[in-house]
Amino acid sequence: MTMWFIGAGPFAALCLENLTSENVRFDRIITSMPTRAGRGMKETISCVEETALKLDLTVSRTNKLSQDEIITNALLTSPPDGIVVVDFGQKVKEPFLSTPKMGCLNIHPSLLPQYRGAAPIQRAVMDGQEKTGVTVFRLVEEMDAGPIWGQTKIVIDPNETSGDLFKRLAKEGSNLLKVVVKSYNDGTNKTTLQNSELVSYALKIEKSETQLDWNTNAWYFHNKVRALNPQPGAFIHYKKRRLKIWKTTVHEEAGTPGEVLDFINGFPLIALGKQAVLLLEVQPEGRRVQSGADWSRGIHLKKGDNLRE
Repeated sequence: MTMWFIGAGPFAALCLENLTSENVRFDRIITSMPTRAGRGMKETISCVEETALKLDLTVSRTNKLSQDEIITNALLTSPPDGIVVVDFGQKVKEPFLSTPKMGCLNIHPSLLPQYRGAAPIQRAVMDGQEKTGVTVFRLVEEMDAGPIWGQTKIVIDPNETSGDLFKRLAKEGSNLLKVVVKSYNDGTNKTTLQNSELVSYALKIEKSETQLDWNTNAWYFHNKVRALNPQPGAFIHYKKRRLKIWKTTVHEEAGTPGEVLDFINGFPLIALGKQAVLLLEVQPEGRRVQSGADWSRGIHLKKGDNLRE
């Protein structure tokens, strides 16, 4: 069975690595063109290309897949049986959608039709969901709306970050894809249409969402912290300086929002009304990530202080 792989971002790169380690062979790997960013406008290759280089795999680059004559001609001349599309960032159109026998198979890190869109992992964590999963479905013109080949459900730990969940879902998605392809070859797989009444969307995380609010409840605060870890990070302002909060746990103590209630093994316990959060990892502006205990000792934080200052 001939398969292509199309992807660009970190989730795609991890899926490619997982699949390759399980001896899944792709006849062609397609990714996006390098971008230029940062000081000196340094050229940066995609995460998929970076992974492919480590695995000694050849890639084709394009920024306009549907208009790329070389890739399109290759598709029409010798169509693959299926195309795996993951975290690509470009809309895949005809003739790619219908030319392969299996079509284009997408690995999406949510239980579709829930959390269609760009940030399904972060939104599920931010919403405090207790479970999520991964879906392999066939791409259609409408975003994340195609018939489902298969799904795998997993439980989200209440202290799990998006980064932790990201790795688990990439592994589960890779395993599910292999099951789907095998069942297709065996003639036992059937697709299921998505229920349009259950659709929800996972919009891209906006910069304005990354600031934490002491007026929210402790679980909302905690869920935002772990949802935005490792990217882009959640923050507060303390004494007019930005402080990123990377890791917290929720405790049952109550107090004035922002108040330092106590220290547990040196880590500051901060009130959020009826509950509190323990600051485990923080990052002062312009500095590296450090433990909440080291940070609080360094600034001589004491019981009764308030981080809303």
